[in-house]
Amino acid sequence: MPKKIDKRLRAEQFRLRLNRALGESGLSQSALARDTGVDRSTISQLLKNDGARLPNAHVVGACAAVLGVSADWLLSLSDRPESAAELMAASMSLSEAPRALVDQRIFDWHVEAAGYKIRYVPAALPDMLKTRALLEWEYAPHLGRTADQAIGASEDRLAWMRQAQSDYEIAMPLYELDSFAQATGYYAGLPLEIRLEQLEQFERLTTQLYPRLRIYLFDAKRLFSAPLTIFGPLLCVFYGGSHYMAFRDRERVETFTHHFDQLIREADITARQLPGRIRALKAALNA
Repeated sequence: MPKKIDKRLRAEQFRLRLNRALGESGLSQSALARDTGVDRSTISQLLKNDGARLPNAHVVGACAAVLGVSADWLLSLSDRPESAAELMAASMSLSEAPRALVDQRIFDWHVEAAGYKIRYVPAALPDMLKTRALLEWEYAPHLGRTADQAIGASEDRLAWMRQAQSDYEIAMPLYELDSFAQATGYYAGLPLEIRLEQLEQFERLTTQLYPRLRIYLFDAKRLFSAPLTIFGPLLCVFYGGSHYMAFRDRERVETFTHHFDQLIREADITARQLPGRIRALKAALNA
């Protein structure tokens, strides 16, 4: 909440901020009066240090609009001079998402967040933990030559995770791993040898990289999450299929960090239990 400020002090701060905004805009007093539709004498009075009166809301709003600042900032109700639209544009961005993680932007986000915890809810199984055989089965029919890029990008992510100073927490619904093992749904038609090799890799990586890599399985009948990645306190990125939607404002990042933490707290299979779960799936396939 904004602090309560004495009326005379608020009027003085308005004068200082109006002068600052006018100077940075490059406009003259006459131009400001013309563009706001306010008498030049009124503008001159507002800029002089000889009164303690605030203008009415119409004048404040007109000055803010012409000078490209927020009315709240002119009135000392905010420390940010940007307008609400500008703040929203700065805090949220939209970028195209390829079929596979070959976008340099994704890697740049990981690099930017080096040293922070990365929280990740994948759309399916995490690409960076997949075997080459699974990636070829998944991407080659749709991407052709680009499949090599998808595979290379996934291998790059795993290599980065191995040497980066970030901890990785991944939360997935229980059904995803079960569906993969049983070759149902998205994984229908996946050969048994590819599934067994992939489960071996999952078990190896989740054991070797623990505790820096921790994977939890939650019950999707009780909890739900859209695919997202939270890069420490810096940004939260949602995957919408054709685009990534990234938020950088602290409030939204904190909101979805709390959401992710709930997935971890209520997970049915913890990171310590996951290798045992994978061994059970392998045993069932080999039976």
